[in-house]
Amino acid sequence: MKVGHFKLRYTLVLLSFAISSISSAQDKVEQARLTEEIEVVRPYKPVLADAVKIRRNPNLNEDQLFKVEQKYIIPDKRLELNADIRQLQAQQLNTLPNPRVKNNYFKAGVGNLNGGLGELYLNTGDDQALQAGLYIKHLGQEGDLNKQRFTTQQIGLFGRSILDQVTLNGDISYDRRSTYFYGFDYENPTANPDPSKQRYNLLKLSGDLLKNQTGGTNSIDYAAKGEVYFLNSLTGAKENSIALSGLVSKAFNHLQFGINSSVDFTANKDSLNDMGNNILKANPYVRLTGKGYELNVGLNLTNEFGGISRTNVLPAVTGELNIIPKYASLFAGFTGDVLKTSLRQLSLENPYLASTQNIRNSVERTNIYAGIKGNAGSGFGYKISAYYRTVTDLPLLVNSVNGIRIFDIIYDGGDSEIIGFEGEVSLNTSETFSWTGKVLINNYNLATEASAWSKPDFQLISAGRLSINKNLVVHGQVLLNGETEAKTYTYSPLPVANVIVLKSFVDLSAGAEYRFADKVGLYIQANNILNSNYQQFLYYPRLGLNVLAGFNYSF
Repeated sequence: MKVGHFKLRYTLVLLSFAISSISSAQDKVEQARLTEEIEVVRPYKPVLADAVKIRRNPNLNEDQLFKVEQKYIIPDKRLELNADIRQLQAQQLNTLPNPRVKNNYFKAGVGNLNGGLGELYLNTGDDQALQAGLYIKHLGQEGDLNKQRFTTQQIGLFGRSILDQVTLNGDISYDRRSTYFYGFDYENPTANPDPSKQRYNLLKLSGDLLKNQTGGTNSIDYAAKGEVYFLNSLTGAKENSIALSGLVSKAFNHLQFGINSSVDFTANKDSLNDMGNNILKANPYVRLTGKGYELNVGLNLTNEFGGISRTNVLPAVTGELNIIPKYASLFAGFTGDVLKTSLRQLSLENPYLASTQNIRNSVERTNIYAGIKGNAGSGFGYKISAYYRTVTDLPLLVNSVNGIRIFDIIYDGGDSEIIGFEGEVSLNTSETFSWTGKVLINNYNLATEASAWSKPDFQLISAGRLSINKNLVVHGQVLLNGETEAKTYTYSPLPVANVIVLKSFVDLSAGAEYRFADKVGLYIQANNILNSNYQQFLYYPRLGLNVLAGFNYSF
């Protein structure tokens, strides 16, 4: 039994060893076989099903070198070693050639009524901060009536300088206006065979000083102006004047306090009169501004001395309210002032004045007005207002009691009442078309005189300009004047006042200019196209149809 158990045990040991050896031999054989399968000679060709493995199982035997091409850019900038924030440098723009501006201008022309025109303008250059110039003008015309001649000459120098704080302007000019006392009565046309000559000479010097920047908070604004002129006529009348005016104001947030002041010394001299007409004015005011409104409250303090001595304290209240911003604003006022009467102003209105005149000022005691103004679109503006005025010593021009060919100035004693309407419209579409129109309607209620002599109750003025192309421009103007009444005298043997009605008239004018070169242009101007034989002042008919044509040259 023991032998049998030993054999059995030995047999099991040998069997286990044999099985272990066989298993080990099989592992070696399998390992050798797997190694041979991995080291294949043919290249790896994945099938479509194995394509997903390419990204995860790259070919580790790939030995091809890949060299990235490098590009280097070296900027032409300096390396700043500090870390401070530097101010940005603006890039310089390309310099564009400046277009040559023509500062000088010459114009000449001739007309059908022995007319001649000449104008010359000279200027220093393009510098807006420092400018100086010269102008010379001449215009002469002659009508069909005996000595119906008109000539005007002007020559002037002007200058302008813009400094850091202020702007200075100044000019000196000489004006010469000549005509004849050619007026006559149509019922007796031979009563004036040899009209005498009338001429006015005016020498004027003026200058002003303006602050460049105005309206700042807590800033002081100021301006000053001065004017001197010397006027004389062939009839012996003379007028010399020197006037100074100034403005000072200071703003505090929405309030602005200021004062306008002026002093005017004027001397009038003729064969019978030698008197002074001096006015001292002061206008203190307070201005309140806010969003969409402005209110000015002040007084006009006036003192007249010389020929007449009187003092007036008159209101000066104005206001403006925006009801539709940029489109409509309401405005109103209650003001009064002393209105200066001067020989210079009268001669511009009517040159046929008598050699002696009684000069005195009028006082506008009340001027109440209200209206609306604004824009109704791009380039379209309007202003409509109505007013009520009372004027003491309203000046009027009438035919002189000493002769029908000369005019005297008289005054309506007491307070004259004037109720009026004024409307103005303007349209401007860039440089192609522009048009303006203005209408004035006045109703006079005088204190002592029967009518507002030589003053029309209706006037309409309209002007337009159209650029057909860059070379051709046409323009026109129309003046419609209502009826006026004139006061004249007949002698039987004492002078007796008569009233003559001057009919309304229409004065239509038109012109055109064609520039066929950069510097040269041709023009034509026709006045009183309807050839109306109208009279603005009694016994003095205006020129009929008159045409001027010529050329202009810019250089």
